[in-house]
Amino acid sequence: MSDPQVAVAMLLILLLAIFLGFPVAFTLMALGVAFGYYAYLNPGRMWRAYERAVEDGADGWTLTEHWIGGFFNNRIFDLFVNQTYSVISNDVLTAIPLFLFMGYIVERANIIERLFGTLYIATRHIPGSMAVAALITCTLFATATGIVGAVVTLMGLLAFPAMLKARYDISYASGVICAGGTLGILIPPSILLIVYGATAGVSVVRMYAAALLPGLLLAGLYLIYVVAKAVLQPQVAPKPTRDEVGHYSVLQISWMLLTSFVPLAVLILAVLGAILFGLATPSEAAAIGALGGVVLAAAYRALTWKRLKESVYLTARTTAMVCWLFVGSATFASVFAYLGGQQLISDFVTGLDMSPLMFLIVAQIIIFILGWPLEWTEIIVIFVPIFLPLLAHFEIDPLFFGVLVAVNLQTAFLSPPMAMSAYYLKGISPPHVQLSDIFRGMMPYMLIVILCMVIIYIFPQIVYGLPNLIYGG
Repeated sequence: MSDPQVAVAMLLILLLAIFLGFPVAFTLMALGVAFGYYAYLNPGRMWRAYERAVEDGADGWTLTEHWIGGFFNNRIFDLFVNQTYSVISNDVLTAIPLFLFMGYIVERANIIERLFGTLYIATRHIPGSMAVAALITCTLFATATGIVGAVVTLMGLLAFPAMLKARYDISYASGVICAGGTLGILIPPSILLIVYGATAGVSVVRMYAAALLPGLLLAGLYLIYVVAKAVLQPQVAPKPTRDEVGHYSVLQISWMLLTSFVPLAVLILAVLGAILFGLATPSEAAAIGALGGVVLAAAYRALTWKRLKESVYLTARTTAMVCWLFVGSATFASVFAYLGGQQLISDFVTGLDMSPLMFLIVAQIIIFILGWPLEWTEIIVIFVPIFLPLLAHFEIDPLFFGVLVAVNLQTAFLSPPMAMSAYYLKGISPPHVQLSDIFRGMMPYMLIVILCMVIIYIFPQIVYGLPNLIYGG
């Protein structure tokens, strides 16, 4: 087999191992080291060293040491160490644990229950008011945490039973929770955008500015759908009675918003504004956000030693997963490229003579399919780098491509049969809620995601407008 064929076999083994359920990070590292050993192996040098030891009259123990030393005298081990050091010392990735800690501490601060109740009262005159309140709460909470599973699970425990009690249609209610919970990976400050920026070599600050309007556009399209469906099909979201919603004055509602919605919104806007306007780096802003999350939890009298310890533990665990995934991916990609796999794929794709639009469509379809079995971290770190070298050939801006990928990955949590949002919600739902009901509720939101991508492609200033306004062209 030629080296490029070995590289293709390496990629196929990776896909097989992922589908069989092997841990992705450790599979990447194992394949990178194993195939890298073959790629960098120099048998002649090992044999010459052994012959010199024999000529010098070395004893059996010394010869064994030469064999062992020759075995480990392979550049793959140097590469693995260097890649580990590069990832751990990457300043951009420093923001990940800080943003994660902010999200976990906010999640445990009991803010969301009060926020959802307040928004429900404030939007009580809008059709589908409880669904609207749930979607806004999901959006705000997902933006603060960026952890899809946490948002869907918590809102599934809080808002989903309330909507079912209010006689909302199961599919309608579940679709709102599942779709709203995924927005945190798109709307800044998003961890996905940090990971993509580090992978693609794109400024995280510009990525944040580029993704803000598309994220708000997608959230707005979701809201339009929720209200429109409640208007056209009132039976899916019955209007609450006066006794169910109660009577509140404008002053009371204003105070409730001031004590529930405003603090979390100010925290998010402060972090995002500090990044966008150059007042702080993403890492510094994340540190401010982490401190703000602790202060917010303390202000709501929800900061306990147990919750703080849980937040630190979950932050360390998730950060370790992301970092080792980066290490494995970097090692795997280096060996894959060294064997000629990247060049083989590049030659194949460029030989198809596709237009830039066709390439974008094919790339997004592949990412959509990969979203069925894989998490977004694995897609961004492992497979997106395969497309990145091809962007220059098709004259596609990595910034624009990254925003499209971030929007597309919403479908990774919404597309059956492996839609993780559905399984998160099913795990905490009443027994009568069927998985098919949840899937049916999510399908319209997948179409909305596709519509959003089409709008972004037709009007690219949605992506470029804010970065160019703030930082120049």
